[in-house]
Amino acid sequence: MAERFTGSFTQQEPIPEDAIEAAVAVMRHGRLHRYNTAPGEMAEVALLEQEFAAMTGVKYCLAVASGGYAMATALRAVGVKPGDRVLTNAFTLAPVPGAIASLGAVPVFVDVTERLVIDLDDLAAKADQADVLLLSHMRGHLVDMDALMALCDVRGITVIEDCAHTMGAAWNGKPSGTQGKLGCFSCQTYKHVNAGEGGLLITDDAEVAARAIMLSGSYMLYDRHTAGPGPEAFETIRYETPNISGRMDNLRAAVLRPQVRRLPEQVARWNERYRVIEARLRDTPGLTVIDRPEAESIVGSSIQFLLKGWSAEDVEAVLARCAARGVELKWFGKAEPMGFTSRYDTWRYARAERMPASDAVLAGLIDMRVPLTFSLEDCALIARIIRAEVSAVFQGG
Repeated sequence: MAERFTGSFTQQEPIPEDAIEAAVAVMRHGRLHRYNTAPGEMAEVALLEQEFAAMTGVKYCLAVASGGYAMATALRAVGVKPGDRVLTNAFTLAPVPGAIASLGAVPVFVDVTERLVIDLDDLAAKADQADVLLLSHMRGHLVDMDALMALCDVRGITVIEDCAHTMGAAWNGKPSGTQGKLGCFSCQTYKHVNAGEGGLLITDDAEVAARAIMLSGSYMLYDRHTAGPGPEAFETIRYETPNISGRMDNLRAAVLRPQVRRLPEQVARWNERYRVIEARLRDTPGLTVIDRPEAESIVGSSIQFLLKGWSAEDVEAVLARCAARGVELKWFGKAEPMGFTSRYDTWRYARAERMPASDAVLAGLIDMRVPLTFSLEDCALIARIIRAEVSAVFQGG
């Protein structure tokens, strides 16, 4: 009888006990709003911002309601207005172009390479079309950030990094989110720390940080942001920046703080699982493993591979055969959006010309979550199933 995986691809680990205790303490005192504090007390949100800024090595951090809100706030904070064009990846998920469209701005999609990163040649060709790049580190794949920043600096392009999948990752030792003007992170359940929803925004720019704080709904309580700039940064900004409330609350911050402290340990566990799957998929007939460059320090919370040149029918056959054996794969070549998976040509609010180079990559792109609830034995089993079913379809079995 063929082996079958019986685990769940959507089950996360339990919230750590110390995070549960911290959340219960917040519920017991009832001060959930970030600005509702007792005398001498520092809010959990303010502490989270301090700790995340220290972890990433930046000056300023703002905790907000979601990663999507962080991106939209970052765009507003650098001056993007309705009708402006914003460069972004063709390979990403809907919240990225959604953040652009939510401002009335227009996404300009840039091709993806077979390494699943933004195509620097296509970026250079389109650099005169916009002054801002919302760079998605989609599924944790980091482009050569040294080359990208050099290109954008020469062309005068402001870079905002979408780090929803790269919290804890780095390029040449520099943490993801710290090379652009701003970095935006997600704390949604399927990301690297779990508050259900939530987001974090980081920057070294005092003016941008002040605008983001006012946008988030600080009223005139910006002095409570101990990971924000001093009062001088708000002198003019406080009068001209609208309140678009999207604050994080103390309950979610209490749940997150212990998880942020454990992040290096969790990254090591994800990468251990990723490498088990990666090693066992290598040399599978018809399957291309995506090599990761030495400069990239990854967080392997998901894994991708390519079925290059395959017909849609054969890709569908692999997905069906793996699903029958308990392995849930996602396909970015599907014509219609499904669940969390969609692509540039399905976002009709952000119409784009056909992108043949990106289409060729997406047509064979397979994606799979690697939750920490998987054991190393689970990962080996999953890889064996994928290898067997890909080989069978490729060889006409």
